[in-house]
Amino acid sequence: MRVLLVEDDARTADFICAKLRKNGHGAEHCGDAETGLTMAAESAFDVLVVDRMLPGLNGLTTVQRLRESGNKTPVLMLTALSDV
Repeated sequence: MRVLLVEDDARTADFICAKLRKNGHGAEHCGDAETGLTMAAESAFDVLVVDRMLPGLNGLTTVQRLRESGNKTPVLMLTALSDV
């Protein structure tokens, strides 16, 4: 499985990517929404893991733009927020 992680916290991203790779998945990481949108448009991923609170564009806006562009890749939202 090929995963794109859009996460601005380097420690969190390193941890998640290491665990994904250890379990046999391909994991690519970027630290901001704009780069994530570009990567998702230029390459096929099986799933996107998107941080809810990114600098610049937030995670919800990022996913909205993906959907508006026709990208239907499944998305998991990653968040430290306490509310649903």
